[in-house]
Amino acid sequence: MTGTCDPFTCEFATALVHPASTGLLDGLRVAVKDNFDIAGHITGAGNPEYAADQTPALAHADMVERLLQAGASIVGKTHMDELAYSLMGVNNRYGTPLNPAAVDRVPGGSSSGSASAVAAGRADIGLGSDTGGSVRLPASFCGLVGWRPSHGLFSAEGMLGLAPSYDVPGFFTRDLATLARLADTLCEPVAGGAAGKWVAPSDLWALCSDEVQTALKPYLPEGCEQRALFEPALRDSLLPTFRTHQGYEIWHLLGDWISQRQPAFGPGISERFQAASQLSEAAFNGARNQRTAIREVLQRVLADGTVLVYPTAPGAAPLRSEAQTGLEQYRNAALTLLSVAGHAGLVQVTVPLASLDGAPLGLSFVGRAGSDLELIRRMAEVLDQKP
Repeated sequence: MTGTCDPFTCEFATALVHPASTGLLDGLRVAVKDNFDIAGHITGAGNPEYAADQTPALAHADMVERLLQAGASIVGKTHMDELAYSLMGVNNRYGTPLNPAAVDRVPGGSSSGSASAVAAGRADIGLGSDTGGSVRLPASFCGLVGWRPSHGLFSAEGMLGLAPSYDVPGFFTRDLATLARLADTLCEPVAGGAAGKWVAPSDLWALCSDEVQTALKPYLPEGCEQRALFEPALRDSLLPTFRTHQGYEIWHLLGDWISQRQPAFGPGISERFQAASQLSEAAFNGARNQRTAIREVLQRVLADGTVLVYPTAPGAAPLRSEAQTGLEQYRNAALTLLSVAGHAGLVQVTVPLASLDGAPLGLSFVGRAGSDLELIRRMAEVLDQKP
């Protein structure tokens, strides 16, 4: 593994971009993942060949502009996994950002630098992107609050995506109060619906170690119902459906550039793109049908305002010294957990509530699409009642 790098791809003595106006985010500093455009700067997406082929952006990405209009300043662009196609935060081309919450462990990816900068106190908000867990997993690993918004809630204009039907801009903060402030700024006020049940899906909890379950179950909301969410065959389809559907989209988005440029990807990245290039339309259509079945179950369960509560990751962040080739079982469990919200475009917020072997553990709250502001407010109320 490459050595530790600073979370920022560039350093600035003062704000890289000053606020465009005043607003609810006055005084807050934002670290921006390097797949979002900042006017006048290269968007490099964690890959030197891709960066070399780009010209400086002519305008800010939509989410960058919205943050600036709300009074925030941009303090730098941050490192990320190559083209966002990884999960652990390891970048063999530029180095791996530090995990300030557990310095001997990986930070998680692909939004590794944004998470690292916020966890280190060098920014108050981290802007990242999340396709298969690229905000939620680093948040859990680095002891942060992480928000994957409902799919389509915010514009992805000016953001280099990975798989458009899963991609969303997402955010890191160090506490739920700052996240609530951010959500109040970005989300339109909506009339609150009836508050449904809290459900802890036993089939998702079963993907996590006994130690993780013991650490996090005391934080379940009072009256939380524990039961299976999916029929066994449907739960087992979560991961292969995600990998096929995502991979097919990825190759259609980035395949032409990769085929022509032949970038020297680090270990694991090249193999993932190669696998994606071989996915057939028939395989994609099968995954799309299976995704519809998964989505229908989730929409039915969550329609009354029910919120799912389960661990964000199957365990603590892996050690930096652990070989990436030995993490397949961990990756599979993590991607299965993380795929749930992505399949149905749901809102998911992870909060650091426990630790294991000195490393943070996040507990996730997942609600129906479009319920972002309502979910964050309900979480703030229930977590205030916890020790």
